[in-house]
Amino acid sequence: MPTSLLQSDLPGLELIHRGKVRDVYALSDDRLLMVATDRLSAFDVVLPGPIPGKGEMLTQISNFWFAQTAQLVPNHLLDVPLAEVLPAGTELALYAKRAVVARRLKPVPVEAIARGYLIGSGWKDYQATGSLCGIALPTGLRQAEKLPEPIFTPSTKAAVGDHDQNVSFDAVVAAVGRELAEQVRDATLAIYRWAAAYAAERGIIIADTKFEFGTDAHGKLYVMDEMLTPDSSRFWPADQYRVGISPPSYDKQFVRDWLETQPWNKTAPGPVIPDSVIEATAAKYAEALQRLAGIHLD
Repeated sequence: MPTSLLQSDLPGLELIHRGKVRDVYALSDDRLLMVATDRLSAFDVVLPGPIPGKGEMLTQISNFWFAQTAQLVPNHLLDVPLAEVLPAGTELALYAKRAVVARRLKPVPVEAIARGYLIGSGWKDYQATGSLCGIALPTGLRQAEKLPEPIFTPSTKAAVGDHDQNVSFDAVVAAVGRELAEQVRDATLAIYRWAAAYAAERGIIIADTKFEFGTDAHGKLYVMDEMLTPDSSRFWPADQYRVGISPPSYDKQFVRDWLETQPWNKTAPGPVIPDSVIEATAAKYAEALQRLAGIHLD
């Protein structure tokens, strides 16, 4: 059965970041240990209680996509056995499927988002302005409608508890320079196009997805953190897709939709998620893992 871990504890290792989902430890000047916990965030707020096994599923599906897209964009993973880096006495089984050793990179300070469909904050921005991140879109588009072509819609990287904000490509250029901004945009769209085609063959629509990138000491760009997971993407079953509604999904949209019915102002602390929603969400993650990566949970 999947393990459950709300917060990692690895004595002797330097904890350098505890994010919404991942705990990151320093191994050396050029290597990190990244642990995906079972924490769940929505609307940029970490919610009370774990989704058991979620971190394991996120790590396995990320590793699958990293391997599949390595020919397009290099990634942060290093082929180092966990047993070599975990502190003595650590229960290896607790971390085996949820932790990876990765390159220590300089993060690019932008959320790199690719959208193929008009949903979520993109739909709200379009309704208000007719555009998205400075990109003018055709008039008359409906909720969840497929865009004429995938677009790059970056946002700011928010701290835990804060909200990301959609920004224009020019804002990314101002922040990191044109060359790096163009590399991030082109890498984002290349991975999205490849993954969307792959998923479509398996009956899944990838409506949008978010990547994070980093550079090494020589300025080489890598995709890092996670890739095409239910936490960072919207996956829709193609046979249930309809324009004009928020389609059913394999991701945490299930939790978002429940939260939208609650008397909550989307600031911490978040409401306690009912067991029924937790179980349904875990089942959605597991189904996505099986359909996309062919990995079955025990």
